[in-house]
Amino acid sequence: MTADRVQLRDLLRGAMSTLPDFMTTQRGVWNMLRFKPQTRASIGQRFAWLAAHQPDAVALRFESQRWTYAEMNAWANRVAHLLMARGVGRGDAVALLFENRPEALVYALAIVKIGAIAAMLNPQQRGKVLAHSLGLTQARALIVGDECLPAIASLDRPTDPARIDWWDGEGDAPAGYAHLRADSAALPDFDPPQTADICLRDPCFYIFTSGTTGLPKASRMTHYRWMRSLAGVGQLAMRLRREDVLYCALPLYHNNALTVSWSAVLGAGCTLALGRKFSASRFWDEIRAVDATSFCYIGELCRYLLNQPAKDGDRQHHVRLIIGNGLRAELWDDFQQRFGIERICEFYGASEANLAFVNGFGLRRTAGFCPLPFSIVEFDAEHDAPRRDAQGFMTRVATGGVGLLITEVTERAPFDGYTDKKASEAKLLRDVFKAGDCWFNSGDLVRDQGYAHIQFVDRVGDTFRWKGENVATTEVEGVLNTFVGVDEAVVYGVEVPHADGRAGMAALTLSGHFDGAALAAHCCAQLPAYAVPLFVRLRGEQETTATFKFRKLELKQQGFDPAKVGEPLYVLRDRSVGYEPLDASLFEAIVRGAVRL
Repeated sequence: MTADRVQLRDLLRGAMSTLPDFMTTQRGVWNMLRFKPQTRASIGQRFAWLAAHQPDAVALRFESQRWTYAEMNAWANRVAHLLMARGVGRGDAVALLFENRPEALVYALAIVKIGAIAAMLNPQQRGKVLAHSLGLTQARALIVGDECLPAIASLDRPTDPARIDWWDGEGDAPAGYAHLRADSAALPDFDPPQTADICLRDPCFYIFTSGTTGLPKASRMTHYRWMRSLAGVGQLAMRLRREDVLYCALPLYHNNALTVSWSAVLGAGCTLALGRKFSASRFWDEIRAVDATSFCYIGELCRYLLNQPAKDGDRQHHVRLIIGNGLRAELWDDFQQRFGIERICEFYGASEANLAFVNGFGLRRTAGFCPLPFSIVEFDAEHDAPRRDAQGFMTRVATGGVGLLITEVTERAPFDGYTDKKASEAKLLRDVFKAGDCWFNSGDLVRDQGYAHIQFVDRVGDTFRWKGENVATTEVEGVLNTFVGVDEAVVYGVEVPHADGRAGMAALTLSGHFDGAALAAHCCAQLPAYAVPLFVRLRGEQETTATFKFRKLELKQQGFDPAKVGEPLYVLRDRSVGYEPLDASLFEAIVRGAVRL
């Protein structure tokens, strides 16, 4: 049997497997058809409906605590009434700075119930990067979890007299902060009237993403995109049932948690079990503790679980399906077989993208399909741009080929963009196949698998992924260039065996002595953990193009192999020790997997 026939056979079998959940898929199809940007509907309306129709069903679990839909809705409503009483209204941004805990989700729900926008700040950010993110939101109010006060303390100007600052924690509020719990405790718990007036086209979240500019950008998430995820990813692809429990230990400032996981739960009216943080050693114990039937992942999470010693209890759980992105093809079968996962709903999407792909038929090694218009076009890696023909138009790759994924911008698939209009325009491609058309540039290389399915291959440009996060090279270069003795810094990603994504590597030209311990301390203090370079290469002079751009292709190809580099190399194995020399024996140990980074 040919490969095409095998693929078609598997696709038909996958389609037949949806029949037991026929009613759920029908709801998904109906919602995908009826949801339009002008439709009067929202996240808050969906939650209020569930609270009215199944008040005693468990909406949220966190460790030993649980809240029903009625309890969580009333809690969010009290906070919503507080926000309104203090002047927060439709279109205003309220910044949230929390690690994973129930309050973060409840406060986000309260914010969107009144038509405001929840700006989900990353608690790992510090200093100028955090200040930049907060500034992008133009927040009318800021709510800070007690655990995140050190992040706020890293700002040069931690308070803004025009902004309302609330604190959430036990005991007395710090100076300059109002006590959110105390202020909201006695307020009404009925749904705000504003909730009924919100339309799907209205913005609900700011999700921060690192782009090629090097600093975070705030992408707009509308109720429309969120509810389309509920219908398309949740009801059509995942097909959760009311008795299901979805466990999510991913941070709530990520769309995998806030949109993919939570919308799938609300689409089914089932339970979200929120984890404080991911732990590979405790993961399956936590799954069993909440009796989860599903969980959300990123590819690196799956690798961490596979790297744990095999146990007799690896299959002692009730998980039947998982949803996530970045599960590499070479890990797919091992992961599914070892842990006995019936169905893997791999998806492809981005915070700012106007379309998403999802593996709704349980196929192997695919990021899934999308029914809306997209194309995969030839990409010129040398010039880092899609290739155009003599007429100026792009060319689609053949089935099986690899190219740049682009998605058409239409009324049904609008591009909501960023708070920065210039950054938004930079993500659009115009006159792609005909004069006047407009397409979103994903910035990703994918393989056309046929039957509207794709497989993720790699990101283009300077931004790379490590530990499930996008790392912008210009941000890292900016931090390195502030270190005394660094004249020039060139940052890029390199492949590391036994690891997903690319690890950060910095080629440095120095004007003084190299102090590996001091440089590591500087980077760790200024950057999120995932953005700290793991490798350093010392160069007498950087190579540039005719337009004075640093040449990175050769650096990426040589990687951190001493036999190819021929210049001093260093590796960060222990952050308390700093960068230490990388020789051939240590390189071989990393390649074998004996040393993990």
